[in-house]
Amino acid sequence: MNHLERAMAALTDGEADRLPAYPIACGVNRKLLGDDVTYAKWCSDPKLFADAFVAGQKYFDFDFAIGLMDLSVMAGDLGAHVRMDDENTPFVDKHIVHDIEDYEKMEVPDIKTGRSNVLIEGTRLFTEKLKDEVICAAFLEGPLLALTQVAGAERVFMDMFTNPSAVHAGLETMMEFDVQMVEALSKTGVAGLVWDYLWANYSCLGDKEYDEFEGCDKYAGKLNKLVVDSGIANCIHNCADLPHLDTQVKKFKPAIYSMAYYPLIPDSPSAGEVIENGYADNCLMAGNIDPQFFIRASTEKISKVTSDLCQEVKTALCKRGLNSRYCISSGCEVPPDRVTKLENIKAVVDVTKEDGKLGDC
Repeated sequence: MNHLERAMAALTDGEADRLPAYPIACGVNRKLLGDDVTYAKWCSDPKLFADAFVAGQKYFDFDFAIGLMDLSVMAGDLGAHVRMDDENTPFVDKHIVHDIEDYEKMEVPDIKTGRSNVLIEGTRLFTEKLKDEVICAAFLEGPLLALTQVAGAERVFMDMFTNPSAVHAGLETMMEFDVQMVEALSKTGVAGLVWDYLWANYSCLGDKEYDEFEGCDKYAGKLNKLVVDSGIANCIHNCADLPHLDTQVKKFKPAIYSMAYYPLIPDSPSAGEVIENGYADNCLMAGNIDPQFFIRASTEKISKVTSDLCQEVKTALCKRGLNSRYCISSGCEVPPDRVTKLENIKAVVDVTKEDGKLGDC
C-alpha cells in the first residue's frame, strides 16, 4: 500500500497492510535544511516552512503531513511577545491582557501579514508538493487555547469565575480570528484541519466549564461545522493528561483524534484503553509515545517503546473487532530542539513498518 491508501484504510477501518505512522515532527524538520535555519527563520518564511515538511517527508517517510507551527502564532500576531529559543518550543513571555478591560480591546489582525500568513502560505506550498503522496492537514489553535496564550492560563481560569463576560468577549475575538483562518486554510488544498483544543482536560476544567467556554455550539461546535462545510476533514489534537474524550471524540466526531498518555497520572487513558472503550469505533485515534523520548531515549529504547505500542494497539483492535483505526504517533509534537535525535524519529517509522503489520487476529 502507498501512504494515501494506508491512511484512507485506517480512517475508514478498512484492511490495511500495517498501522500508519506519524510522529508529530514539524519544527524539528528544519534541521534537514541546514544548521543556519533557526526556528525563528523557519517560522517566518513560507518557503522554509514548506521546504522543511517536504524534506521531512522524504527523509522519514511519514503517512501524514500536518502543518503545525507552534501554539503561539495567533498570540504573536495579536501583539503578545513570543520568545524563540533554538533549544525550546516557542512560548509567550509577555501577555497583552493585564486587566478586565483588555479582553474587549483585542482586535483580529490582518491574516495576510505576520506568522498567520506564513502558516497559510507555507501550508499551501507543502500541500501542493505532497498532496499526491500523503494526506496533508493544516493546524490551528482553538479559541480558548489562543486566549490563554495572550492572557495567561491562570488569569483566564480565574476570570471564568469572577468575570465570565470578559472572557467571553475575548473568546469572540479569538473566534473571529479562527473563522478567518479556517476560511483561508481550507483553500490551500489540504484534506483536513487539526484543532488544538487543549483545555478539554479534567485537570483544568470540568464538563460544564469546558462546554461554556469552548465545547458548546457557539465556539468549537461552530468551528467544527465550518471545517466540514468547507469540504475538508475535521481533526483534533489534545495532549492533555485527562482529555474529555466523550466530548471531543463522541460529540465532536472528528476524523482523527491525537492524544497523549501520562502513565504516572491515575486515569490517564492508554492507547489500548481508548480502543477497548470504543473511542476508535468511528474515529482514527493517534498517539502516544512520550515526546521527550525523541531527545532523551536511546534509539534502542524508543524502538522498544514503539514495538510495544504496536503490539498493544493491535491486540486492542482485535479485541474490539476493528481492523486498523490507530496511527502510531507521539503524544505531542516531537520537540523542535536542536538536540532532538532525528534517528529516533526515523526509528518510530521504521519499527512501525515491521511491527505494525496487520493481519488476522
